[in-house]
Amino acid sequence: MTNTVGSAITREADAVLFLQAGPEIAVAASKTFVAQVTTLIVLAAGIGRIRGTLPEDEERELAGALRRLPEAAQRALDSAAGASELARRYVNSRGFMFVGRGYGYPAALEGALKLKEISYLHAEGYAAGELKHGPISLLDAECPLVAVATRSSVYEKLISNVMEGRARDAKVIAVATEGDEQIERFADDVCWVPDTHEALSPILAVIPLQLFAYHTAVARGTDVDQPRNLAKSVTVE
Repeated sequence: MTNTVGSAITREADAVLFLQAGPEIAVAASKTFVAQVTTLIVLAAGIGRIRGTLPEDEERELAGALRRLPEAAQRALDSAAGASELARRYVNSRGFMFVGRGYGYPAALEGALKLKEISYLHAEGYAAGELKHGPISLLDAECPLVAVATRSSVYEKLISNVMEGRARDAKVIAVATEGDEQIERFADDVCWVPDTHEALSPILAVIPLQLFAYHTAVARGTDVDQPRNLAKSVTVE
């Protein structure tokens, strides 16, 4: 699965899926991540249909959500207009802990990766259920907890993890679904994204996280497009 037609990996692979996301200029890829997740979901749905494991009603629901995804992504971008101010408030933090459960976990990993890649701040992404197995010891007033808390079947468990972070005096930044009436009781700052099919939630959740990383890097004066020690393609094993 690649965005580059004719690249070396396409000549070695038995099958290729092209993302067709357009040129990605920056080293720290963002839109190709979104395109990869979307493509993987479509691929998984196709396999589910062939194997008979994806019910027709769920397939229709997922297909409808995919068609509405561009509009939802634009709304997520519009809602993230305050990302620059948020970044300025947290730019002097010692480090960041990103957490998510289920579909929110890959969004947490991507959010942490983008922040460390371009701002050079330490950030780690963890499955929220693993917090008390060690990572929670890092949380304090100087290490914010960034929680992917979009609507999901594991939402209540995620909120329990957020409360554990607050009990350690950590500031909480949450990515939450529009209309969530309780998240502001647990989070210091909330980045809103539209409601969508749970499987598509990381595509929208990652938008404010990538923008937060961008604005944090800008606030720190780092090179957003060409981060130090990174290259667009890796040629060594």
